Amino acid sequence: MATLELPRRQKVTPFTIWMSGLVLLLVVGAIGMAITLIYGLQVTGLRDQVPWGLWITHDLSAIALGAGAFTFSAVVYLFRMKSFEPIARVAVFIGFLGYSSAMLVLAMDIGRPDRFWHPLIYWNVHSVLWEITWAVILYSGVLVAEVFPIVTELKFFDRYPKIRQFGHSLHRFTWVFAIFGLALSLMHQSSLGATYGVLSGRAIWFKPSLPVMFIISAVAGGMSLTLLATLVVGLVRGVELIPRDLIRSIARVIAFALLGYLYLKLWDWAATSYYSNTPGAADALARLQATTPYTTTFWWLEIVLGGLVPAVILLWSQLRRNTAYLVSALALIIMGVVVNRWNVTLSGLVVPPQWSPGVAGGTLAVSYFPSVVEVMVSLGVVAYMLTAFTLGARYLPLFKKVEEQEAAQGN
Repeated sequence: MATLELPRRQKVTPFTIWMSGLVLLLVVGAIGMAITLIYGLQVTGLRDQVPWGLWITHDLSAIALGAGAFTFSAVVYLFRMKSFEPIARVAVFIGFLGYSSAMLVLAMDIGRPDRFWHPLIYWNVHSVLWEITWAVILYSGVLVAEVFPIVTELKFFDRYPKIRQFGHSLHRFTWVFAIFGLALSLMHQSSLGATYGVLSGRAIWFKPSLPVMFIISAVAGGMSLTLLATLVVGLVRGVELIPRDLIRSIARVIAFALLGYLYLKLWDWAATSYYSNTPGAADALARLQATTPYTTTFWWLEIVLGGLVPAVILLWSQLRRNTAYLVSALALIIMGVVVNRWNVTLSGLVVPPQWSPGVAGGTLAVSYFPSVVEVMVSLGVVAYMLTAFTLGARYLPLFKKVEEQEAAQGN
């Protein structure tokens, strides 16, 4: 007598749970984007007095944390430091995800995404934002050209040899892409700081140091995210994706970049807020302190937790060798960069100048809190980055040497 066999329950793996959560967030983000496109920016917490909010902070953070792409590409392909080559691919991939996610957020923030092409046709050479638009679009094209050869190495393209051959042909020009990428990325990373640095009505930001600080903080944050992602993937897969000596070298470079940023940051603070007592800067700082948590987030989150603590960990060899301390330091640097972009964008802009239209004599600030739709969109974009990186780390040859060794052992 034949027995009826019941189907076995498939084991729910951590990967399945992780991907299910990300898919849910992607759906939430898609709903938020649809609501924004249908009803416009009135569904956000933005207004004429506070035109930039959560989405711009998200955009600036994603672009800054994607700076590992141009940093490692320049180191490997321009300065010929081949020891950094094992991490170059993942840096480029993370850079592509950072810039593409920034574009998704900007498509929502501009209110009329169907007019994204206007800066390309209607030139306003006196606008920093116009220069940023061109640089971001061109550099995104460079990142696509750098990522395309990696994608064509998937087994799927075994049936399309001409596409794979085209990808290999593009890879021969990586050094050219590295040159253009370095120039374009330096241009727009600094221009993002100049966007605030040229605001004469915002005395606390009106200074030439912001472009330089934006570049250096982006280098430290972008390299930190790339190394952190590599370490996390290695821990999940239970393999060492890059050599230990390379990890130590990258950690030291990050630490020195971070110290350089802190040096400029503290002198910038001293010159504008401590030694100087110009009426405009003093009034702006007083209004910030009275109406926002700027002082607390500046000193404790940006300087101490986001700067000094991780710098000590990365430079102290005994702490740096500990994976838990190393991962914590990199995460703190990333947090510090995000908080900096938040402080510059929101803490600096929710306090209107005294001469702003509609600002009464006793009015210090306007209120802003991200709406549910803004949070939904941001969560969806973050989920996009995590989903793409998860699938990329699983299926793309981002760590080629390790994957070749695993394939050889499997055979």
